[in-house]
Formats: sequence, structure tokens, C-alpha cells
Amino acid sequence: MHDMYDWDEVPELNITPLVDVMLVLLAILMLTAHTMMFEEKISVPKGSKSTTADDKNKVVVRVDINKVIYVDDKKYDFGNFADSFFIYSLTGDKDKTVLIRADKNLKYDDVVYILKTIKASGFQKISLLTDG
Repeated sequence: MHDMYDWDEVPELNITPLVDVMLVLLAILMLTAHTMMFEEKISVPKGSKSTTADDKNKVVVRVDINKVIYVDDKKYDFGNFADSFFIYSLTGDKDKTVLIRADKNLKYDDVVYILKTIKASGFQKISLLTDG
């Protein structure tokens, strides 16, 4: 009886197509790797304790999650904060330290807008408060 399969024959694997595909994928990866941007969610760490200004020589600006802004005891709307704070700054001492306490869930742009508004009003000593 003649055996249909020759068990002594060793098949040779043709890996050329596999190598070709891998080289093409490697070339694509090398060309596009520098343009890919990775976004990773981060949580801002708590700040460290440091010296603070005297109570009488500082202005505290608080911003809640609803974008309501409180400067000392006065309440301001986010939309017209620039004009309102400029009027407030005309009567105040520009050498005071301004402390901004903003809710951590606010957009970064909103906090920067408040910071820029205070800086444009003439205050130079501005700090962001953290829990520390």
C-alpha cells in the first residue's frame, strides 16, 4: 500500500510575504509616530504650604462651579467681570496680593480669563490658591 503522504519530507515555510507586510507596517509607524499626540488624564496635585500675605493686604477672588465670581464680599457675573473688576481696581491699592481660589472643575480657559483680567487691571502680585 502506497502512503499518500511522505512523512520524511519537511515543508519549507515561505515567510517572505510576512516580512514584506511587517516592513510596510514598520515604515508607516516610523512616519506617523512623531505626529501622534497622546492625551492622558492628569489630576493636579495639591499645593504645598507656603507663606501668605496679611489679611489686610490681599484681595481674595473666589470662583464657583457656576462661574459666579466673589471679590471679597462683592458678587460679580462672569460675563461682565472684566469691566466690573476694572472699576473695582480704580479704588483699590494695586500693590495688594490677589489670591484666586477657583473650583477645580472649571475650564482652564475660564481661570486664565480671570487671571488676565486681574493682570490687565494693574495688579502684579497674583497667586492661585490650592488645597495644601
